[in-house]
This record gives sequence, C-alpha cells and structure tokens, in this order.
Amino acid sequence: MNEAPFIFKRCRSFSLFSVLFCSVLFFTIQKNIVIMWPTIIRRKLATNAFSTPSVLKQALQGPPPPNSPRYATIAKRLVLLGRGSNIVNIAGRQGCPGYPAHVKHIRGVQVSFPLSMWTRLYSSENGDLADAVVPFMGESISDGTLAKFLKKPGDRVEVDEPIAQIETDKVTIDVNSPEAGIIQKLVAKEGDVVQPGIKIAVISKSGEGVAHVASSEKVTSKPPPESSPAEKKTVTEELPKAKPSSPKASSRPSSATDAQAAQPSKSSVKEPQLPPKERERRVPMTRLRKRVATRLKDAQNTFAMLTTFNEVDMTNLMKLRADYKDAFFERHGVKLGLMSGFVKAAVSALQHQPVINGVIDGDDIIYRDYIDISIAVGTSKGLVVPVLREADKLNFADIEKQINMLAKKANDGTISIDEMAGGTFTISNGGVYGSLLSTPIINPPQSAILGMHSIVNRPMVVGGEVVPRSMMYIALTYDHRLIDGREAVFFLRRIKDVVEDPRRLLIDV
Repeated sequence: MNEAPFIFKRCRSFSLFSVLFCSVLFFTIQKNIVIMWPTIIRRKLATNAFSTPSVLKQALQGPPPPNSPRYATIAKRLVLLGRGSNIVNIAGRQGCPGYPAHVKHIRGVQVSFPLSMWTRLYSSENGDLADAVVPFMGESISDGTLAKFLKKPGDRVEVDEPIAQIETDKVTIDVNSPEAGIIQKLVAKEGDVVQPGIKIAVISKSGEGVAHVASSEKVTSKPPPESSPAEKKTVTEELPKAKPSSPKASSRPSSATDAQAAQPSKSSVKEPQLPPKERERRVPMTRLRKRVATRLKDAQNTFAMLTTFNEVDMTNLMKLRADYKDAFFERHGVKLGLMSGFVKAAVSALQHQPVINGVIDGDDIIYRDYIDISIAVGTSKGLVVPVLREADKLNFADIEKQINMLAKKANDGTISIDEMAGGTFTISNGGVYGSLLSTPIINPPQSAILGMHSIVNRPMVVGGEVVPRSMMYIALTYDHRLIDGREAVFFLRRIKDVVEDPRRLLIDV
C-alpha cells in the first residue's frame, strides 16, 4: 500500500509550516543529520526568533566540516541547550557528523575540546622542551633585574638547580631549572628588567638542538676581518689634512678688541687638565643600591633627625664574655658575642621608653606592644636589615643563633623578604669596621636607630683614680617630631647602665 497518501492525510490539519517541517525531517534522516536541525529549531524557539527559511537553509546545508565556524556554533548550542533535553541526550549518544574522534563527556553531552591542558608548570608545547621562568618574588616586588646567568647554552642542569639570579630592591632571587636537561638557549639578556612569569631560558630534556645553537654562537663570535693595507692607505688619503695652528697673538694688542680676543686664550691655558675618560669606569647601579639610596634620602627628607651621644664602659660586659664563653659555646653551640648584650639592653630601654618603639602615621602615633629588633648587616652587594622577631622573648643564646643565621644568609644572598620585613628599632654596629663615631640614619618607617662603634682603651677616672678602661661611643639618631630630647637621653642612659652592669637584667632595675 502506498504510504504517501497516508502521510499527507495526517498533515492536512497542519499549516504550511508543518508540511515543510515533516518534509525536512524525512530528508534529513536520509542525510544523517538528524541531530543538527532539531537543535537549531529548539534554539530558535527558545529565543523567539524562529524563521522557517533560515531553518531550512541550515538543515539542507548538510554536515559542516570540523574546523568551520558553523560547526563551532553548533557545538556551543549543544552545550547551552541545558540539562534534561532529549535532543542533547541523542547528540551525546550518537555524536556530531564529521566531529573529531577525541571527545570528552560533560554531563551526558559529547563535546570536543581541541585545546590540551598542561598540568606541569613551565612546560612548553613541545614535550621535550621546558621553559625556565621568573618565579614569584614577593607581594611588594613587581619586577627585578636579571643580574647574571649562572649557566650558558649547552650546560647540563639538574632539577631545581639555579641557572640565573634576579636582583630586586631587597633580595637576590635564584631562577631554578624546572627539569633536568641541557640549556638550549637563553631568551633574556643580563640587565633586562623581568617580571614574574617571564621566560628567560629554554631547557631541552633530551639535549636535541643544542649543538646547532652552540655552533651558531661560535660563528657569530668571530672578529670582523681586518682591512687590507691598500684599503688602509686609501682611507688615510681620504682623511682631511689637519689645519695649521693659528699664529700666536702679539704681546702688545693694538686695540681693546684685540685685548678681549686674546683674553679667552689666556683663560683656556689656565683650565685644569682632567684625566682621560679611558681611566674611568661607568657601571649601572644595582637594584639594592638604588633602593637603599632612595630610602635613606626619603628618611632625610621626611624625618627631623637629631643625634645624641654617650659613652659606655665595656669592661664588665667583656669580662662576662671572657669568663663564660667556653661554657656558653659548649652548652648552646654558638659563641657569646657583644651584640646579644646590646640587644637585651635595647629591649630594656624600649620597655622603659615605649615612645621610641612607636612611629608617626599621618596625624596619628602608632605605639607597638611588640619589639622586633632590626640588625644592620653590610654585605658585598649592599646593606640589608634582617629582623629578630619578638626580641623581648629571646635569651642570649637565641639572639646569638638568630644573628649568626641571618648574617650568613645575608652574605650568601639567600635571605628572604619575610626575614627583613617589619622591625620597630634598628641597631647598627659600625665598630666591626673600625668606626670610632658616626651619626646613623633612621631606617624608615622606624623612629630611631642605635649606632655602636669600636672599643678603644682610654684613660678614665674610676674611684678617684685614672685607670685604663675599654670604652665605646654609642649614638642614638631619633625622629624629633615624635621623640623629645628627654626620652632620647633617658633611652641612651638606660643602655649605658645595662651594658656597664649586666646584673641589672637579672633583677630588672
């Protein structure tokens, strides 16, 4: 029996749109695109923008190629149609015609993701190569200067081995290798300003392509060929001859104009002869040095700095050190120095004069109920100031251990930013370099700094007699906007009393 009349009988009650709809459905089933047109119709109905000619045109076009924009639009619609749709479920089971084979199921929808996601940091698109990038350098550091490369192309590196050093305003940070292999090429140059995440080198895990890079570098490093003698002769002949020197001025100028003209020649003869520029060297200032210079100048422009002095008899503290240095080292594994005595004296003085531990912030004064002592350490790269946290809770041994550890890190360039952040009061010991007297500059945002100096035997009057004593000058530079001379002198006097008689620390007097 012919089924065509039966189909048209069922379609008599529908509009012209229904007839076209059924015809397109029958045609698309034969073309194996049953997924595409219901999706488009459902999308058009949902947005109230249904158009019969546009639907027929998209349905009759057949399956698009995998890389076409229309195919991407269809894939997006399959995802955006929502959950619980029969059409989406059919698409998930059968897939789209011409779609790539590598697919991923998301909530029952079969969708392709052509992009690959790397789960390992520093990976490049080539699986054999790895990128060494600048690491995170701290919250307050946005960039740094590439100081130097520790490795060159062709060198073998291991995992986490430093290959370059980044110099920041505060510390020097190493850039470590993410993979073991051979450095293929260096992307950045020494002296470049780099930011976290910037690639500076490419590492080949198998070592392929490194020999080619090395050979090209050797070719470029050859000096330019020297010119032949004939060429040199031609260049010499082309140079203009030197002009003859002007005749000497007469000893008796005939007029005032001639006298004025002769005067500049006399002054030029008296000008000093400066050294040639070849004897001078110009090197760029390091980031750390620029940061120190900026902070010190800002302190000089902001604070009303004033310095007061006193002298301390170091005899008793040095005797205490000499008597117990061996037992102290045997018990705690660290030598007993003079810095621990001055740190304990500074803590006691700050507790007696808390205003020196405060700071001005705008129109307010911030009083700190904790004591973090900053210790100035001079290194070959510049001045760094590590901090002793909660110094009021540390004993002599803890202070000496932390000072030694921080000083070693500062000299090695491995000290971190966290170990230098903060601080409420600074101690600077210029005596280790032989300084007899100085006026230290405040370390912002603190309000005062204590300066220690060298110990010198001087004749002193003790008990009515002149005896030799080991003496040291100490200086306190303070912000006179916040600290009056009375508090500053009392502070320095307290340090003098504690250092000259350490027994005060035991009975708190």
